Amino acid sequence: MANDRLRPQTRALLGAFTLLTLLAVVSLVGGAAQTDRTFAWTIQPPATAAFLGVGYLSGTVLVVGSWRSRSWARTRTPVLVIGVFTALTLAASILHLDRFHLGAGGLAEGAAWAWLAVYVVVPVWIGVTLVRQGRPAVGRGRRLPSVLRVALAAEGTVLAVVGAVLYLFPAASGSWWPWALTPLTARAVASWLLAYGLAAALLVGADHLDLLGVPALAYTVLGAGELAVALAAAGAATADLGGPAGVGYLLVGGAVVLTGTATALSVRRAGTAPTPQSARSTLTPRRARTRP
Repeated sequence: MANDRLRPQTRALLGAFTLLTLLAVVSLVGGAAQTDRTFAWTIQPPATAAFLGVGYLSGTVLVVGSWRSRSWARTRTPVLVIGVFTALTLAASILHLDRFHLGAGGLAEGAAWAWLAVYVVVPVWIGVTLVRQGRPAVGRGRRLPSVLRVALAAEGTVLAVVGAVLYLFPAASGSWWPWALTPLTARAVASWLLAYGLAAALLVGADHLDLLGVPALAYTVLGAGELAVALAAAGAATADLGGPAGVGYLLVGGAVVLTGTATALSVRRAGTAPTPQSARSTLTPRRARTRP
């Protein structure tokens, strides 16, 4: 049976992804208005760059928390979700390769080639990691409260549906998003939505509260950050929050913050409360008993 401890290559993967996501946060949030000179492709309006940057910020929380947990049972879902996200992003990049600054010279060209290299290597690295680490042995533990399970399932479904529409039909983004998206940025945004929709489905299916500590924090950061991006865009008159897409965005963003916060608090309370023997978490494989 597979050991629950993280292999060195898994820790190296999480460390590399932490560095890469932090660089993306700085470039996309700090330089949202300068992507024509500093990023792999030009992103307009700046709200889209900031949205993607917040996605990477939540990803940073996810991978740092997973690295600190030292538990493969708690890390497998985040790694799997990151793998899906990077594969979707790679496909979108290939579909819209003409939008990249591959011959622009300077920092923008370097960023474009680095982007492609990262998104070719990381999905393969993640696939190898998932195979080598194996499937963790996760025993029975505290179940998710019913209200959180329903909320997470509903939000995950909405994220997945909107993400699928934006990814498959990017030209229809005007009816589904509160500000303008290009085909490339629609698919980049959709990659984050689909990744978190998948994460919600996996965690609801596992129904194991002990696995939700780190994802709940990342989920809260995602919701709060994306609400801030939308409000800033509305203030700059680049987003319409009064239409159906805008109202839906605000409702889902608010629900994500509430669900993430409530889940994180539930995990914390469960960690300090006495645990009945019947519900005790077994995230690590049981050792075989040795007879004298």
